[in-house]
Amino acid sequence: MTNASAMLTALGDPSRQAILDRLATGPLAVGQLAEALPISRPAVSQHLKVLKDVGLIFDRQEGTRRVYHVDPEALAHLRRHIDGFWERSLAAFARRAAQFPGPTESGTDDRSNNDDSNG
Repeated sequence: MTNASAMLTALGDPSRQAILDRLATGPLAVGQLAEALPISRPAVSQHLKVLKDVGLIFDRQEGTRRVYHVDPEALAHLRRHIDGFWERSLAAFARRAAQFPGPTESGTDDRSNNDDSNG
C-alpha cells in the first residue's frame, strides 16, 4: 500500500476528491463518473489513474468495462495517519499549555492582577 502522504497529495485536487466522494457511494465505471462531473472522460481516466497509483481505489473488469471501487483498507490507513496527526498535535498543545500557570484559587489569572480601573 502506498503511503498516506502520497494519498493526501493526490486528494489535493478537487476533481480527485469529487471522484473519491462519488465512488464512496458505490462502484462506478469511467462513463458513469464522467456524466456526473464537469470534466471530460479522458480527464476522469487520468484522475482515476492517480487515485489508483496511490492505492485509494482499485478496478475490476466487468464485461467490456472497468469498474472502480474505493479501497476500504487504504481509507483506514489514511484515517490512522490523520488520527495520529491529531493525537500528536493535541499532545503538543497539552504540553505547551502545561507550561503556563492556570488561574489562582481566587479564580483570577495571576497575569491579570493589574487593575487599572482606578484611573
